[in-house]
Amino acid sequence: MALFTEGGYAEVTIAQIADRAGLTKRTFFNHFTDKREVLFAGAKAFEESVVKHLAEAHDGLDPIDAAVVTLTRAGLELAGYGEFARARQELIASSTELQERDLIKMASLASAMAEALCRIGVPPRTATFTAQAAVTVFTTAYADWITDPGADLDALMQRSLADLRRAVGHPPGHSDQN
Repeated sequence: MALFTEGGYAEVTIAQIADRAGLTKRTFFNHFTDKREVLFAGAKAFEESVVKHLAEAHDGLDPIDAAVVTLTRAGLELAGYGEFARARQELIASSTELQERDLIKMASLASAMAEALCRIGVPPRTATFTAQAAVTVFTTAYADWITDPGADLDALMQRSLADLRRAVGHPPGHSDQN
């Protein structure tokens, strides 16, 4: 991260990354397919955490509420990485290549969430809509949290969910099961 911040993402080479980490290029490639993956190394672990939490979601929750609670719980596990998250977000914003990779990772997360929702009995189409909407709620709230790390992630998530509900014509607190 220090190299990317110092020299800019595009200018940093894999050789520089390996050297700074005390590795050979070969060892670097044993862990990462390319330098973009350095910034997304934790994405799979985050996805696994989300899927695990979703499997434990309360039965009485609507799918969207279960998904948002799940993403909030998993997001709180990232709380110790605030400075890294801010620097990472700035790097992603500075590079179309990284923005594309971020979108791919978010699509993968939504897909994994949809599959997990199906496993707990949510119909496939509803699971897909729910997962994509929940990821949107998360990315919006997470961006707010990165800007204000003292903010309560749960409150930001609930505010983003309320905004989404207003956007689709359902006032906050409205449930499709009501």
